[in-house]
Amino acid sequence: MDKFILRNDDEMPALGLGTWKSTPKEVYDAIRDAIKIGYRHFDCAAFYGNEPEIGKALIDAFDSGDVIREDLWVTSKLWNNAHLKKDVRPALEKTLNDLKLDYLDLYLIHWPVALKPGVQFPSSANDFLSLDDVPTSATWKAMEACTKEGLSKHIGVSNFSIKKITELLGNCEIKPEVNQIELHPFHQQPAMLKFCNKENIVITAYSPLGSTDRPSQFKDPSEPSLLENPTIVEIANTNDLSTAQVLIRWAIQRGTAVIPKSVNPTRLKQNFDSATIPLSDEDMEKIARLEAKGRLLTGKFWDAPELGYTAATLWDE
Repeated sequence: MDKFILRNDDEMPALGLGTWKSTPKEVYDAIRDAIKIGYRHFDCAAFYGNEPEIGKALIDAFDSGDVIREDLWVTSKLWNNAHLKKDVRPALEKTLNDLKLDYLDLYLIHWPVALKPGVQFPSSANDFLSLDDVPTSATWKAMEACTKEGLSKHIGVSNFSIKKITELLGNCEIKPEVNQIELHPFHQQPAMLKFCNKENIVITAYSPLGSTDRPSQFKDPSEPSLLENPTIVEIANTNDLSTAQVLIRWAIQRGTAVIPKSVNPTRLKQNFDSATIPLSDEDMEKIARLEAKGRLLTGKFWDAPELGYTAATLWDE
């Protein structure tokens, strides 16, 4: 299994299990199955609404002797309604309580977007807080404090542009070690990959398979399918792989971590096996030509131009 060396020589496995959209019953079974298969990296978030069930699965796995805490890499994320400095630690403590853990391996700012406390998802511009009033730098200082207190060993960001990371790097004591972003053959983000490599920031790729089961408000019904793309299908058939295995291996071979979601035991095993199945240079070149800047999560659900939130300001593209 490929791994990334972070601060203090901690090792983050390149392949993890994503848990977004996994229902409570499904996610419990998926975590238990995944640990037995060999997964040691689990990607969680308060917003996903299933951290208590993940915590139960982890405790049961520990009690059954399947794994010990020190063998796992567990990531979670700060939701947008807890960006105020005073709210960061309580949000992290709730996540730790839900996950039944004493510490996280990695805690991320989920989005560079601030909502009012208590707002889970915005229904109007009135639900947002301006980043002038809640600057990311202030949220980050609270994240740093949590790290110093041992609540999370590492901190990072998610859905941050090069510009936003650069601004953060110029105003931080502990630099972000990970940026979790949408990354797949239709949206390859080569500039971000080059930038993060230069800054020694690990990229974690989410939605590597296209996230076809995500909620309708996050989805365009006309979007193309990664899993059914002719080039991906051809490479899969040539190598006797599933199309999901091709997509996962492509992400790892590019030098990024990747967190495909599944609750099916057979696909969990197939996805895990992808970590050690190399693609040829020719295969990688064919996939590189699929680049279409085709972002699946456009961020339109954060549109509040009166407070400075637009697609242009979100992605800085």
